[in-house]
Amino acid sequence: MALTFAKLKLRTLRNGFRGRPAKILMFVLGLLGALFYGALAFLLFLAAMTAGHDGLALAPAYGGTLLALAWLLMPLVWFGVDETLDPARFALLPIPKLVLLRGLLVGALIGVPAAATLLATSGLAVGAAIEGGPAAGAVGAVGVLLGLVLCVLMSRAVTSGFARALRARRTRDLAAVVLAVLAASLGPIQYAINSGAQSVGMDRLESIARVLGWTPFGAPYVVGQDAVAGDWAAVAGRLALTAAVIVLLAWWWSTSLESAMVGSAGDGGGSGTGPARAGSPTARFFRRSRAPRTAYGAMLVRELRYWLRDARRRASLITFAVVGIFLPVMLNVGPAAGDKQLPMAVQLLTMVGVGTLASVGIANQFGYDGSAYAAQVVAGIPGRLELRARAMAYSWLVLPVLLSVVALTVVLRGHPAELPAVLGVPLAAYGTGLACCLHLSVWGAYALPETQNPFAINTGTGVAKSLLAMAAMIAGPVLAAPVFLLAAFGGPVGSALALPVGLAYGLGAAWLGALTAGDALDRRQPELLAMVTPKR
Repeated sequence: MALTFAKLKLRTLRNGFRGRPAKILMFVLGLLGALFYGALAFLLFLAAMTAGHDGLALAPAYGGTLLALAWLLMPLVWFGVDETLDPARFALLPIPKLVLLRGLLVGALIGVPAAATLLATSGLAVGAAIEGGPAAGAVGAVGVLLGLVLCVLMSRAVTSGFARALRARRTRDLAAVVLAVLAASLGPIQYAINSGAQSVGMDRLESIARVLGWTPFGAPYVVGQDAVAGDWAAVAGRLALTAAVIVLLAWWWSTSLESAMVGSAGDGGGSGTGPARAGSPTARFFRRSRAPRTAYGAMLVRELRYWLRDARRRASLITFAVVGIFLPVMLNVGPAAGDKQLPMAVQLLTMVGVGTLASVGIANQFGYDGSAYAAQVVAGIPGRLELRARAMAYSWLVLPVLLSVVALTVVLRGHPAELPAVLGVPLAAYGTGLACCLHLSVWGAYALPETQNPFAINTGTGVAKSLLAMAAMIAGPVLAAPVFLLAAFGGPVGSALALPVGLAYGLGAAWLGALTAGDALDRRQPELLAMVTPKR
């Protein structure tokens, strides 16, 4: 049965690539990147096992822990999980839950992230075999395989748990808060490690590594060292700990399988909550909104409703809110600030990045619609009008967060006179980034899988998402460079002019982007619909 699921996964991937050269290109780029970084990590782990250096010897514990945490958090905040084998499509088949669980696990192991992880951690097994012989190498290989299964199960169990919570309206906000906390913990963990490495000696680092080696994150990657040292009791204990955690994670994942299989498989990943009740706060908000009774007003209200109700869109807003607030705090009061404040030019450059990041959420705005975008095509809505309404609805929700980041930055720096520059630069960057993302949403859209899991992606989609974000993060700051140069090097006059110039510059860039991208949208509506429609 596991072999059947593996064949099904490979055949589904092959059919998904058929007739889509862009998706094939994204997959190849992702595979090349995974091979490159996997090979570097392989060499690092191999050196840690064979070099005999005290510092490198800590790499299995620390590196394995970071790798496991990446599998735990990155699917939630960036890459998502590959659900080529959607559990909902097995709802009508008489497959026992245990068999389905094993098959889905095999399907999850067939992918670029799992292959890169296996390549990277194989250096531990090879190094153990070189240092301790075949027995130590076999133990290291068992630890590597158990670690891979642990990482995959963690990502599946956590994303499935959050997906189930996001489908329930009463727990959606709580799940969003927990997700934000998990995302925000990446930065503090990194800074804590850097600060700890600088402030403590090798003895303290070794004691921390010993603790990490007895956690589920680091245990499977340290057994090779124990086998080389001949500590077979520690080998048995770590392997037993890892196996017990794998069983618990498998049980947790199995509890969400039935929830994922409820309803039709092609429901578009909706929340399942139905339309807003007439007396609900959401309904009252839209009933009292002063949007014009025109096609533009209807599009504006519809997009606002989607951004407030769709779990996938809400997840992208959470990512920006966490990163946007985290950056100014860490740059002004964290370890990066040091004893002195950062120069004004560096601070403004950071605000350029925050303003551009705020616009990335609409880089695949048509992908959220999926096949439902056909209604727009049939209705014949002009592209300029549609993009203006979409950009305005998105800005209505994002700009308050961006202004809060600006206010927080000014308060932390303690220089109110910097407000015009600190506010004008991110507004200009947001406008230029918005213009770039409007074009990216028309020319570089990609389909999202039809599933109830808001974190699910298709194979190759993670690379496409990253490339779109990178393109916006590069083009947006370049286009906003004049306002940045005016505010950073124009003296008091340039700092004072940064706000009106940045506001006008950003509005002009967004207007021009909606104008030109709207014309392209009118010409590419059928092609765009084909790009965002999932292939079954």
